Amino acid sequence: MDNQSSQTYLTEEEVAQIFQKKKKPKFILASVLFFLTFVSCIFAGLSWAGIEEINAFSLQIGFTYAILIMVFLLAHELGHYFAARYHKVDVTLPYFIPFPFFSPFGTMGAFIKTKTPIVSRKVLFDIGASGPLVGFIFCFLFLIIGLLTCPPIDYLYAIHPSYQYSQWDSSGLYFGDTVLFEILKHIVSAPSYLPPMNEIYHYPFLCVGWFGMFVTAMNLLPFGQLDGGHILYAMFGRKQHLIAKISWWILLILSLGSGFGYLYSLLQIDIPGFFFITLQDYFLPVLEWVNKNATWYFMGWSGWLFWAFLSRFFIKLPHPIVEDDEPIGSKRTILGWIAIVIFLLTFTYNGIYFKDAPSNQSSKKTMIIQNYN
Repeated sequence: MDNQSSQTYLTEEEVAQIFQKKKKPKFILASVLFFLTFVSCIFAGLSWAGIEEINAFSLQIGFTYAILIMVFLLAHELGHYFAARYHKVDVTLPYFIPFPFFSPFGTMGAFIKTKTPIVSRKVLFDIGASGPLVGFIFCFLFLIIGLLTCPPIDYLYAIHPSYQYSQWDSSGLYFGDTVLFEILKHIVSAPSYLPPMNEIYHYPFLCVGWFGMFVTAMNLLPFGQLDGGHILYAMFGRKQHLIAKISWWILLILSLGSGFGYLYSLLQIDIPGFFFITLQDYFLPVLEWVNKNATWYFMGWSGWLFWAFLSRFFIKLPHPIVEDDEPIGSKRTILGWIAIVIFLLTFTYNGIYFKDAPSNQSSKKTMIIQNYN
């Protein structure tokens, strides 16, 4: 009797069929998440339109916004995806994250996940840099188009009819300052009218262009598994950890600015009591000096505190070691420095914030900073 166990061999076609069956549910999941995120972004766009009733005008804004933000996110993730596939790195499809009602942008972004190790600094650089570089190109184009095609002021009057008859409201939600946006405002002249920063979210191209810069800067933070961490580790090896430590402390100090701004406003109130007077004696002179010489610091986005916490305890500051420590070469190094410049141009120290209307009792403006995470 033959005790040798029989072996069954699969044909190439059968192996391909099994592989396709495993891939199909993931494709379906990615497609469903894409659709749900698109719908979520439509509602976000309708909210940004600032129109209470749904009509053809608001729907046009909602759909335009959703299409633009999905194109930007898809471009970013496909940059990673195709770079990984080029280097034969197994990677998932892009998974979008719908976040209706809780995120003003309708989404928490998208992600892909590598399923095989990256053993070369060159491969690490290509995969890490391709996403933010490609995504930046699209958000840059959106800003240019938005500035060149900015509609007349009548467009804003249709959203805020009261602006035609009364003083404009300087309070509300503001998008933060970036070097790139300020440069473009002076180079690319709008044909008729350029809205203030507390109104640009009504304009889909400007809104998504700014959001794209915001997301690009976040991804280029030099921490752990973020794109910026990949790029810096590929460029500088284990020195990335030192850069990440210094950057983390800068981010932490910057994020505390809004808290000190609130403390400064609080200490100007006359409240009797030894403890409060002691706080005024010790802290008020310093805070007054900051307010006089570096008022911008009080506008530091408190949301960066969340990112400092997230990067320190979850994303981690040091990048994992890559086996192949060969330098990436001059061409990739130049692209890396371009990515660093893009980070500096798109980083916004004051993020997204709310500004109260000036008080009648005081000529000073009280700034209320609200996190957007």
